[in-house]
Amino acid sequence: MKETKKIGVCEERIFSSFFQSNVKALRNYLLYKYGDEEQANDVAQEAFIKLWENCSEVPLDKAKSFVYKVANNLTLNKIAHQKVKVTFAKNESPLHHTNESPEFILEQDEFKVKLERAIQNLTEAQRTAFLLNRIDGKKYSEIAEILDISVKAVEKRISGALVALRTEIGNIK
Repeated sequence: MKETKKIGVCEERIFSSFFQSNVKALRNYLLYKYGDEEQANDVAQEAFIKLWENCSEVPLDKAKSFVYKVANNLTLNKIAHQKVKVTFAKNESPLHHTNESPEFILEQDEFKVKLERAIQNLTEAQRTAFLLNRIDGKKYSEIAEILDISVKAVEKRISGALVALRTEIGNIK
């Protein structure tokens, strides 16, 4: 019986071709999703290194989803680490003086926490589309192209995000 060999990415020529055709799209995806160009470049490179290290386990038809999943996980880990560093720095910094009333500052801080929590509670699809639109100023058609979905899907994701945010944040006094 003849054994069929899976087409993998371990062959240098196949890996190189796969890298050349996908690295720019992955970098752009990470840049648009997380907004940091240097991090997008680093994480894209790390994802392809992980693919190379695991090339025997990843068939060519699954390689694209593998690098996107690895890149997303690496970025989320870096973001979590960054949040820890920011929290620590905030706790260590001296108090700053402001002309605002303590009540206003407290309400502002409470709103910020509620907003961040509400954005974190969105689905990844909603959060990505919402932040690309509201933070990066991308048009629906640009977001559709970046995420490789239809404009209608972008509209639905952003609409769902707005409904969820209004529901969660709507109780602010």
